[in-house]
Amino acid sequence: MSDRLPGFSTLAVHAGAQPDPTTGARATPIYQTTSFVFNDADHAASLFGLQSFGNIYTRIGNPTNAVLEERVAALEGGTAALAVASGHAAQVVVMQQLLQPGDEFIAARKLYGGSINQFTHSFKSFGWNVVWADSDDIASFERAVTPRTKAIFIESIANPGGSITDIEAISTVARKAGVPLIVDNTLASPYLIRPIDHGADIVVHSLTKFLGGHGNSIGGVIVDAGTFDWSKAGKYPMLSEPRPEYHGIKLHETFGNFAFAIACRVLGLRDLGPALSPFNAFLILTGIETLPLRMQKHCDNAKAIAEFLSGHPAVSSVSYAGLSSDKYNQLARKYSPKGAGAVFTFSLKGGYDAGVSLVSNLKLFSHLANVGDTRSLVIHPASTTHSQLDDAAKVKSGAGPDVVRLSIGIEDKEDLIADLEQALSA
Repeated sequence: MSDRLPGFSTLAVHAGAQPDPTTGARATPIYQTTSFVFNDADHAASLFGLQSFGNIYTRIGNPTNAVLEERVAALEGGTAALAVASGHAAQVVVMQQLLQPGDEFIAARKLYGGSINQFTHSFKSFGWNVVWADSDDIASFERAVTPRTKAIFIESIANPGGSITDIEAISTVARKAGVPLIVDNTLASPYLIRPIDHGADIVVHSLTKFLGGHGNSIGGVIVDAGTFDWSKAGKYPMLSEPRPEYHGIKLHETFGNFAFAIACRVLGLRDLGPALSPFNAFLILTGIETLPLRMQKHCDNAKAIAEFLSGHPAVSSVSYAGLSSDKYNQLARKYSPKGAGAVFTFSLKGGYDAGVSLVSNLKLFSHLANVGDTRSLVIHPASTTHSQLDDAAKVKSGAGPDVVRLSIGIEDKEDLIADLEQALSA
């Protein structure tokens, strides 16, 4: 092969993988083992002391998982990645490296309902405090910065409403505050948006969604952009100060532009333990091979269905950035020119009861709490994913009582439109 950089589709198939050196197997094998044999005592000591890289125990790393990590890092344009058990696990591991008890992070209000719940309630157990900002009001992020601020967290395409976030503008706020910008890129996938190209320092995904793409395995991933100076100003002692469990190693000094990924592995995954199963890693790798093909079909279908719904008499509004009339269309053109994603919401004139009725009458759409499947999915957030929020918070997060969320699959769009038509009529 020439010296040219491989394209996205080539990376989706090949990045991180080689034929198995022992058997010649072309597909990445599933290394279904708990642990790995050391060459000798010196080899074991060097692995445990972070003096060399290799496999110790599948909770910390595994060859199947390593291929997945390298592939996602390549697709996102990062320096390294770490695969974990779920998207939620990825968020916990990231924050453990950044926050001490009493510290704060700023998060956009327009987030997946589970993340809102995790940030508001579960993180309090660690003494980590969230401060909310409005992604439509960049100045709200600036106003939220305090001396205790250690990070800013946003979604590239917000769940459930499908709004596009101005990553570059919020990155400017993060740079001024001297904190890393974390972007959840789950709904976009790197096929549509690469947040690192727009100023993100850390990217997280629920691998369960579009990257895996088939609704058969749960996983999460953390991508290190290699762009942040973790030693500056002493804000991040997990990375800049000597680590007593590793004979005084300073992780940023030792590992440079992939130090954050190393910290997540050897301080987070090692001790918190949210390891990804090698079998799930294998399934997600297989899904990633078709990511470019699937995402384009997802987006094309979603735009057609959003256009259909926007003209339906039972529908009061459609929130899809791919529509020229949508308030986020200009941001979609800038950040996601290949398509505005496959997840969006619409509001029904009949309110809460109409939303519950619709999901009950759909036949081809599956009513469940997931997105990013090859199959088309539907949910009424106010009665499910966002039900723990009060009414005002539901509306702020884009999950009001009249709102229905769709995740458009790769079926024939005509069949999906027919299913929606009969359910709306019913």
